[in-house]
Amino acid sequence: MFNNKNNKKSKTVSGTSSQSPALNMISEGSKLKGTINSQNDIRIAGFVEGEAIAKGKLIVTSSGVIDGEVNVGEADIAGKIDGTIRVTGKLNLRQSAVINGDIFTKTLVVEEGAQMNGACKMGVQSEASGKSATPAQSKPKSEKA
Repeated sequence: MFNNKNNKKSKTVSGTSSQSPALNMISEGSKLKGTINSQNDIRIAGFVEGEAIAKGKLIVTSSGVIDGEVNVGEADIAGKIDGTIRVTGKLNLRQSAVINGDIFTKTLVVEEGAQMNGACKMGVQSEASGKSATPAQSKPKSEKA
């Protein structure tokens, strides 16, 4: 009666599993030069010069800045990104967001006041096309004499 053999995971009092989700943080006032790569979520309130890669969610606060490429599962942006953004799921651009670069995402939500300066490709095919050449790199058609 009290011995349930089907219960394979131990749970805490709140009903969640005992393993807590991991969150990587770059705090306000911090600067990272290089690549941050995570299987979990990333929260950036400081400055990142380089690449941000995550299978989880990227959160860029209003004080956060990324100067480089972004490749994540989901993203919620309130800060500034200078570079190409690739999101396999949903991208939220908050009112204070400033994006200078191309966006490739499945779903896009943009609040009034957010700034997007670049090309935007959406839908299921956007991830595959985003990994090849960017729209600005297409070859010009040959002219006939």
